[in-house]
Amino acid sequence: MSAAYPEQRVPPRLDDLAAVILAPTSALSGPDGQIRPIGAQGVFHADHRVLSRAVLLVDGLEPEAVAYAPGGPGVARFVALARWLGDEGPDPVVRIERLRTVTGQGLREEITIISSAAGPLAIDVSLALGCDFAPMEKVRSGFAGEPASAVSQADGALVWRGPGGVTTTVVGEDARAKAADDPRLAWQVALAPGGRAVLRWSAGVTDPGAVVIAATGPAEWSEPEVRADDRRLAGLLRLSLDDLRSLRMADATAPGDTFIGAGVPWYLTLFGRDSLWTARMLLPLGTELAESTLRVLARRQGKATGVHSGEAPGKILHELRRGEYTVTGRGGRIRLPPVYYGTVDATLLWICLLHDAWRWGMPEQEVAALLPALRAALGWLGGDADPDGDGFVEYVDEGGLGLANQGWKDSPDAVRFHDGRQAADPIALAEVQGYAYEAATGGAALLDAFAKPGEGDRWREYAAALAARFRDRFWVDTGPYGPLPALALDRDKRPVDSLTSNIGHLLGTGLLSPEEEGRVAGLLAAPEMSGGFGLRTMSARDGGYNPLSYHCGSVWVHDTVIVITGLAAAGHHESAADLARSLLDAAEAFGHRLPELYAGDDREPLGRPVPYPTACRPQAWSAAAAVSIVNAVLGVRPDVPAGRVALRPLAGAPLGALSVRGLRIAGADVEAAVDAAGDGSLTGLPGGLTLT
Repeated sequence: MSAAYPEQRVPPRLDDLAAVILAPTSALSGPDGQIRPIGAQGVFHADHRVLSRAVLLVDGLEPEAVAYAPGGPGVARFVALARWLGDEGPDPVVRIERLRTVTGQGLREEITIISSAAGPLAIDVSLALGCDFAPMEKVRSGFAGEPASAVSQADGALVWRGPGGVTTTVVGEDARAKAADDPRLAWQVALAPGGRAVLRWSAGVTDPGAVVIAATGPAEWSEPEVRADDRRLAGLLRLSLDDLRSLRMADATAPGDTFIGAGVPWYLTLFGRDSLWTARMLLPLGTELAESTLRVLARRQGKATGVHSGEAPGKILHELRRGEYTVTGRGGRIRLPPVYYGTVDATLLWICLLHDAWRWGMPEQEVAALLPALRAALGWLGGDADPDGDGFVEYVDEGGLGLANQGWKDSPDAVRFHDGRQAADPIALAEVQGYAYEAATGGAALLDAFAKPGEGDRWREYAAALAARFRDRFWVDTGPYGPLPALALDRDKRPVDSLTSNIGHLLGTGLLSPEEEGRVAGLLAAPEMSGGFGLRTMSARDGGYNPLSYHCGSVWVHDTVIVITGLAAAGHHESAADLARSLLDAAEAFGHRLPELYAGDDREPLGRPVPYPTACRPQAWSAAAAVSIVNAVLGVRPDVPAGRVALRPLAGAPLGALSVRGLRIAGADVEAAVDAAGDGSLTGLPGGLTLT
């Protein structure tokens, strides 16, 4: 272990930080706005911390924080007081407002000092600075970087130079700059009675080796207007769309194609699974983000076979980094190459997104352009996805340095039997078989429409055979729950008999019969699964359950909303509504910014969800979940190629009346509504589409 990263294994907390983001730059501070050289605080650009300290001092003291509020994508305001200054008496007379704006290539701040004192004030203001260029994976593993040296330039700028040509430049307007052992900017401020002073500084980042860059232009989705009896819906959707705008990024090799970075701070880059699910959830607001996400991932689709990278022909990547990514933690050590393909489901989800986007009205020429990538992805499904030839999609980390588990629950201990034992790989996950069925049938429909006749037949036959095999091998009736689909098959093809949220992802894929969907819906509605603020990842009756386990008892927002969508599509409206209300309760507790995950505790005795300390916030698919909740309530299900749009709102309007103007079908803005009696309406459909 190097001296730069002394031994420290506990990952730093995120739940108590204020995050201001415009990807690929993020600023994480305390709620007071101060950036201290501790934990995960800092200004990050992609995978490096480019400022580790930015502490504001007034006469050598830190102001007392009193308020913080986000102000939209990349903007936040912090309010503090200097109660030791000014007139005698209990009332504060000196107020400091700190407006922070993250730009995507750095940040700038405007510090306003306001006096209501009866007499003049002379104040020394300084900003103590520091930079360590710590790689993100080191910060995530709980290590602190060694401070880098600053250089003062003739124009008064302070400059830090880091690895790979990354450079941080700090400039203070009308400030004195000091570079030596204690880098800082300093101002002398004279305030007249009732006066104010405005101080400005900025930090710019140069990153010649960037693999992801800031997106340009407006967001790729509509801006819906929401009127709702449950006012939490509008608040959640508004802040969620702000967060999604702040997470927009582009591939440095194709700046015109945008995707959504997975989450702040650990995953602010291209992730196949996360970016695909996010684009899929946003389809009710337009297909443009889906189109660009599909292109970005197709551009890096696997061509060769690599043991360490997990690459295979036709496979969609898991994550993209600027260099090798090494993480050391309690789960062991992983070492991932810059382009890593260790995901069992991203390729299937890519096909599903292409199919769904086509149904929502993705232009035919855009779909046709991706036909070669579709064929390659289906080729992976029919070949390398099933290395042992048993007819199921499975994974194994052959290189031994990648992810041991490669479904969305990718922590080392995520796949457990009912008694708590861990399953050994190769592992075939239940939900992945559902994705495979859906990808095969969706791929067949696309081939029917865009390829030669009969090309889709192979994949319909594949899907039918998979459904029969799944029914034969995955359904078990040996534990305390009665018949249920197993979480997985392990190395010895034994069903992993725990009850988990994974089986909820099967709803709506077509893999299950209506009776089987009813059985799954009933299992998920039980208190041991739905007794908290959302759907638990594992039943409270299972031996591996822990409400603060990353994947074995916690609640994940995207996981819950995928199940809500499936329940609604399968007609289990009451269960869908119960889970939707649980997420809205959680959103209210988290200030309408839902984190990546939180604890799976019962709703009582605290009455609010317990944060998971290292959860990303904001996080892409948690933010996109707001759109899925709204559309599950409204029940808008288009099939543009077939010329029809179905409208099936949740029965009985369980969240009250709801009207949304600005949903987008086939490029046209439409308005969908459900009244207090549960009757739905849809207006503004483009010509050629019929409402059913």
